[in-house]
Amino acid sequence: MFPFHFKKAVQAVAHLLRTEPSWRMNYMRLLKLLYIADRESIKETGEPITGDRAFAMERGPVLTRLYDLIMERDKNSPEWNRFFQKVHYDLEMTQDPGMADLCRYEADKLREIAERYADEDEIALVQRVHQFEEWKKYAPREGASRPIPFREILEAVDRLEDKESIESDAREHAFARRVLEDPES
Repeated sequence: MFPFHFKKAVQAVAHLLRTEPSWRMNYMRLLKLLYIADRESIKETGEPITGDRAFAMERGPVLTRLYDLIMERDKNSPEWNRFFQKVHYDLEMTQDPGMADLCRYEADKLREIAERYADEDEIALVQRVHQFEEWKKYAPREGASRPIPFREILEAVDRLEDKESIESDAREHAFARRVLEDPES
């Protein structure tokens, strides 16, 4: 629904990695924290932080473009690799991309999520996100994945009555991004 914002997604990942002394985190844990942050942002503001699409996978909901970036299967992987490297099951920040595209709310939300779940490893976070209604409804068979419609996330966070205004905002964001990225269009 909302356009994926690559720079903001990179900075959100970096912001979470900065909460670790080594600037390194298990990437499944990182993906769960990012999903929780996007989900709470939708509940509180009607908008996700990253604009990424959610998929239900065996180990819970995952932001799919971020997952593909970590796995180096995305068209933006070369740019991503300027800042991060995958080391076994961890993602490590090698260069800090800054925070220029994150607003104060987004930076605070990411910090809050990191602090709230500081003592939970990736397995505990998988168990936590398995309790989300949108994942339960779209839980895939083993080894598969299923897209989670944005509408289902809105319903799960009790924002379904705002669907029309949120969709309107999403269209405006998409239009603005297209104009800013290609003023000739």
